[in-house]
Amino acid sequence: MTLVWLCLTALVAGAINSVAGGGTLLTFPALIAALAPFHEDAAVRANATSTVALVLGSVAGAWGYRKKVGEARRWLELLIVPSLIGGVTGSLLVTRLDPKYFSALVPWLILTAATLFLADTVFRRPVSEERSYHSAGSIAGLVLFQLAVAIYGGYFGAGIGILMLSSLALMGIGDINRMNAVKTLLVASINGVAVVVFAIDQKVYWPYAIPMAAVSILGGYLGALGAQRTRPRAVRWIVIAIGFSLAAYYFVHEHNAAAAASASRPVNGA
Repeated sequence: MTLVWLCLTALVAGAINSVAGGGTLLTFPALIAALAPFHEDAAVRANATSTVALVLGSVAGAWGYRKKVGEARRWLELLIVPSLIGGVTGSLLVTRLDPKYFSALVPWLILTAATLFLADTVFRRPVSEERSYHSAGSIAGLVLFQLAVAIYGGYFGAGIGILMLSSLALMGIGDINRMNAVKTLLVASINGVAVVVFAIDQKVYWPYAIPMAAVSILGGYLGALGAQRTRPRAVRWIVIAIGFSLAAYYFVHEHNAAAAASASRPVNGA
């Protein structure tokens, strides 16, 4: 029944990623709940397994934009290297540091992702006109920003598409399909190298990851079919509500765990 529940979650997450983004906010907490009884580093394993479960959806999305890749080649060549470096760096931070650090950051990561989706939904920027000239400073800023986004993406990942679209809009790339082509391919690259690191460091729980990945592809396909009949903004509000609710839950959970640990410590002189 646990696997059935996780596959249903991956199905919905794949569909949500196609329509509005934010699928990680569903698969990640579901995997924590499934893995917590068996692994002390459940949060790290859940993060790695969730990334594997959803990465094929990113690859499929990148393939869907293949006709636009040629038009966006300049931006891809500029941003692919910082994306790969950042993805490896972020995933190594997850696997090589003490798992307690990632567990302590879980509420903040989910809160950050939910806040990003809220800001993007409420204050979404209109697509600007195409700009042909960009200063060296703006290009350097974009590369450094992409590196930071990729490190966050390798570490956790929810909301990186929003950050990329915001930076590309500021650069005046213009065509939304070209922006999505750049974003989708870079997300696939970041998640792809993160999966390699997670697999090498044996943090992926494959009995869950493989069926979830297969189902998420189906969810992504169904989501793409229904995207024109669905209001992405309404789906985003649902994801935002789930994100803030989960952040609140994990903040309370961490507080109670810290209180229990403090109460269990022996008193000096006892």
